[in-house]
Amino acid sequence: MSSTPRVAVVTGGSRGIGRAVTRRLAADGYDVAIVYTADHHEAVASVKEIEAVGGTGRAYQADIADAPVIERVFESVEERFGGIDVVINAAGIMPLAPVSALDLDILDRLLRTNVRGTFVIAQQAARRVRAGGAIVAFSTTVTRTHLPTYGAYAATKGAVEALVPILAKELAGNDITVNAVAPGPTATELFFEGKSQEVVDRIVGAHPRGRLGTPEDVAEVVATLAGPARWINGQTVFVNGGLA
Repeated sequence: MSSTPRVAVVTGGSRGIGRAVTRRLAADGYDVAIVYTADHHEAVASVKEIEAVGGTGRAYQADIADAPVIERVFESVEERFGGIDVVINAAGIMPLAPVSALDLDILDRLLRTNVRGTFVIAQQAARRVRAGGAIVAFSTTVTRTHLPTYGAYAATKGAVEALVPILAKELAGNDITVNAVAPGPTATELFFEGKSQEVVDRIVGAHPRGRLGTPEDVAEVVATLAGPARWINGQTVFVNGGLA
């Protein structure tokens, strides 16, 4: 096996599930480039976590839907690390409202980040990931559980699920896998935002495992898709502890 570390790009790598993915990949021996939107302090802290386990990390501030900026980020990663093996797109937003009440400006934001952003990242990944590599996008278990107020968010993730198997077929012969993970309720800042303790308790009570997922639960599956799981391709893997 090569002694050169594999290189991963993780969007949303400064917080929540993305940060757990960053820690896990670093522990598995990857060098990791983090793409973050705004919180420089958390991005720096995530890079320090990579370095603490012996990896090399770097943080890039960018809007994932801004194609020219993202192209420059990927070019910079290739120049700094010598290539890219894995791309994980964990960045996303999740404003909630009933379909009848949703402000269409919010819908436009959702589409820009969750659909256009996913496509922009997938496009750069498809052009640059080396043979033996992997691309992992993020969907949601709500595409199965169909919870009220999640209509717009789930619709954007349905687009992600449609994109993944098509890109997997387009990359046939390149030895690159393309998959998505679809987490269930996971204990992150994004999940807790706007939810009362009563709502959280109700969600936990309805779960067959009696708890929320953790970012580490999801990161374990992402790391498997990023590395050893070469026979899983074009799939959406539901990571929800049996919720759906």
